Amino acid sequence: MSKEATLGKASKELMWKEPFYGFFLIMLNKIWNNKLVPTAGVSKNGINYQLTINEDFWMSLSENHRIGLLKHELLHIAYFHLSKFFEFSDRKLANIAMDMEINQYIDKDFLPDGGIDIDDYKDLNLERKAGTRYYYEALQKAKNKKDQTGTSGDENFDKLCDALDEGGDIIIIGNAPGNGEKEVNIPNHGTWEEFDNLSEAEQKIMQKQLDRIIQEVAEQTEKKRGTIPGHINDYLIAINEIEPPKFDWKGYLRRFTGTSTKIFTKKIRRKENKRYSDNPGLKIKMKQHMLLGIDTSGSVSDNELQEFMNEIYHIYKTGVDITIIQCDTIIRSIEPYKGKFEMAFGGRGGTEFDPVLEYYNANLKKYTSLVYFTDGECDTSVKPKNPVLWVLSEQSNMNNSLPGKVIKLEL
Repeated sequence: MSKEATLGKASKELMWKEPFYGFFLIMLNKIWNNKLVPTAGVSKNGINYQLTINEDFWMSLSENHRIGLLKHELLHIAYFHLSKFFEFSDRKLANIAMDMEINQYIDKDFLPDGGIDIDDYKDLNLERKAGTRYYYEALQKAKNKKDQTGTSGDENFDKLCDALDEGGDIIIIGNAPGNGEKEVNIPNHGTWEEFDNLSEAEQKIMQKQLDRIIQEVAEQTEKKRGTIPGHINDYLIAINEIEPPKFDWKGYLRRFTGTSTKIFTKKIRRKENKRYSDNPGLKIKMKQHMLLGIDTSGSVSDNELQEFMNEIYHIYKTGVDITIIQCDTIIRSIEPYKGKFEMAFGGRGGTEFDPVLEYYNANLKKYTSLVYFTDGECDTSVKPKNPVLWVLSEQSNMNNSLPGKVIKLEL
């Protein structure tokens, strides 16, 4: 197979195994260059990152190792190593610390031979899945100990330190599990040097572009029901200024699960189809479809609307289907919600709850329940025929006359 064909195959496998990194790879430009990198590396392409691959090295790898190599380089970007790298005074140790961090997220059957493996340095007693800063400081402390006493206390790390001092690029270490030996490549992220002299303006532009790509990749991953890495999800919350929820939405959804008319099926191989023996079984699930009302009257401030959107985002993250209905004195819009933190609001006039409750009562088979976000500055004579939760803003006054359960958002 050609290099392009093997890259395409590895990309598809990565997409199937880990959609987030598969979509991330699609967003990157990829070039072949045997002179620039001995294996593979992340390099600069305008205001974007790109993946540079050594063709000879790539073609020497097994299919699994190709997937591991791709994920390794993508992890460097996803963990923001290229912007953090120049914060460390000892960049040789930083290279090792960063590889030590991300290689823990790659299955050992997929990690190419010679990769840094935290399990090879057990006598350093390092915590697993800690951050770059932790590994850097731990390795620096161990190296200082070796410089002073002649040993860090870990024979393999001593060999690594000697190679760093001598400018070596490969060492032979003992592999404790099999009592054998193996080669370890000394990490050298040479393509990162071009990021060293970026101006502050260029750094901000590249970071903004990366943020856009990460958000887009996360959206595509969610559409495919894939998993977004935890640290990426935390980062998305931070850059969107999304705060933790002020209400236990998971608990609410367990307690108030009305009749949903949306049914979806999933093919499963573990269960044989009783009707058609050669086909996979079907798993049938009911999925909640919630109607979320937003009071867009003039008495609701922009800060309150922001507070409402924060809670709506967390409802969405539980996996339910959501339709948002905006209303002041009349219904302004009815539209599905797909996880966007920002939304255009219509209305800003007086307040009427009746239009939303009447719409809800007329569509009982469509929605599991109604959650109405408001400041509570109104009453209604319409009686809802299915569950309603009234969510009042943190700065509002309690209104217990509303029909249904009423809560107030508080930290």
